[in-house]
Amino acid sequence: MSLPIHQWNEDDRPREKLSLKGRHSLSDAELIAILIGHGTRTHSAVDLGKLILQEVGQNLNNLARVSIHDLCKIPGIGKAKAISIIAAMELGARKRELQSKNVKITASRVAWEILRGQLEDLNTEEFRVLYLNNANSVIANERISMGGITGTIVDVRIIMKKALEHHACGMVLAHNHPSGNLKPSEQDCRLTKNLKQAASFLDMQVLDHIIIGQNGFYSFSDNGMMSEC
Repeated sequence: MSLPIHQWNEDDRPREKLSLKGRHSLSDAELIAILIGHGTRTHSAVDLGKLILQEVGQNLNNLARVSIHDLCKIPGIGKAKAISIIAAMELGARKRELQSKNVKITASRVAWEILRGQLEDLNTEEFRVLYLNNANSVIANERISMGGITGTIVDVRIIMKKALEHHACGMVLAHNHPSGNLKPSEQDCRLTKNLKQAASFLDMQVLDHIIIGQNGFYSFSDNGMMSEC
């Protein structure tokens, strides 16, 4: 049985450590301990943080993918603790989304860096669009649709309606493949072609379509697919 945190030296208690030494001085387990608040009779909050990290392979990207149900399988983690963790992970994702505003898209990797935080950790497929101004800077990062493990329905009209609302001149399309297979499907190519045609009628450009997985991304533009679609 480990000592309760309140019996630790003050410098070692996560909250006090953060206050005295700053957020960067804490380990991942200590940060999780602050989120969950308290431990159990046999495990301190830091011990529970270590258990959680062990379950996700010491990988915070994996932690962002787990559900409330998955977290509650870990001894000592109830629904309230699980919800606190998931809420914190979502705040981090939303912060990254806000940081994308005004970033200039100069290469597919720039778009990937913006979108990976929203897409690479998902267990289901989601479609997003980066809307750009005439300097190719991001003016909006919009979720268009969410679906299942193998696909999501994308309505071209919704994408173009949002483009007009944002006064966009261009766009980058993006979706994830939860399977990790980054190869574009026939449906991906057909959708890209349809959106290119719709955009051209409104004097807009579709610059790229990127497919995101946990281990990287595939760019239609980099692979010469934009001209084929």
